Amino acid sequence: MPSACINHLAAQPLWLLLISSLGFLSLLNLSLSFLNWVYATLLRPPKNLSEKYGSWALITGATDGIGKAFAYQLVKQGLNLILVSRNPSKLKTVSSEIQAEFPETKIKTVVFDFSGEIVSGIHLIKDAIKGLDVGVLINNVGVTYPEARFFHEVDEQIWMGIVRVNLEGTTRVTRAVLPEMLRRKRGAIVNIGSGAAIVVPSHPLFTSYAATKAYVHQLSRCLYVEYKSCGIDVQCQVPLYVATEMTSKVASIKNSSLFIPSAEGYAEAAIHKIGYEERCTPYWPHSIQWFFCRLLPDSLLDSWRLSIGIRRRGTSFLE
Repeated sequence: MPSACINHLAAQPLWLLLISSLGFLSLLNLSLSFLNWVYATLLRPPKNLSEKYGSWALITGATDGIGKAFAYQLVKQGLNLILVSRNPSKLKTVSSEIQAEFPETKIKTVVFDFSGEIVSGIHLIKDAIKGLDVGVLINNVGVTYPEARFFHEVDEQIWMGIVRVNLEGTTRVTRAVLPEMLRRKRGAIVNIGSGAAIVVPSHPLFTSYAATKAYVHQLSRCLYVEYKSCGIDVQCQVPLYVATEMTSKVASIKNSSLFIPSAEGYAEAAIHKIGYEERCTPYWPHSIQWFFCRLLPDSLLDSWRLSIGIRRRGTSFLE
């Protein structure tokens, strides 16, 4: 560096040099984060799931929406399927549709209503996976309120069902599949979280749902740390709105768009992320929404979410 430049820097006040350095480091960090996002979103190749983890995948909530879309994506990856759902006729229909398109794929089905007696359902899953190389688990099953409601208005049967399905169901299925993954020293566990628990600071009028999804996130993070060295990749995927039957009912979303993908569009993006970060937002426009949400104060986001919830509830005050 020329001596004139050195002398010029030395003449600057220390506080100005510190601020300039912090600004440079912040800009560098932002640039590196952006480049990493571009690489992970557009350039990074997906993992070969069947080769890395095993030849079978188990999907809960597999007959509708994201779960069904995941089934098709996993078949395209060369995996056989264990489909879990409460509706036997839908299971038969989805299984037949996949089998017709991919005749070499092996498919097993398990009829299991997570809102019912969970322990006996877990035994059915354990029987179904016995002797199989289950390398990928997609914990997709989840329920929410039928409509926006203040916490005190929600019937006990409804909020207990949410806790049972989203929290206990995810935990017990993971616990059922994990031992064999440990024995083989490989596996991928994908838990479907929600932007309601992570992206925005609160999700009023859907409180129990958001709380159980926050649990899913924390469960995933802890399992990621516990089992990473054992060859098991645990990931929480955090979608925002996806055009599914559930969002159609609770958010009046009828069609997909740039920022609200179809279930198929979401699953296509999600399959590329399996085995990498412990938490991700697979669909790239969702990650942009997340970035801008983080720039806003929590109080503003809270007010915005509350106003949306009240509008969907149909009243502006507690009754």
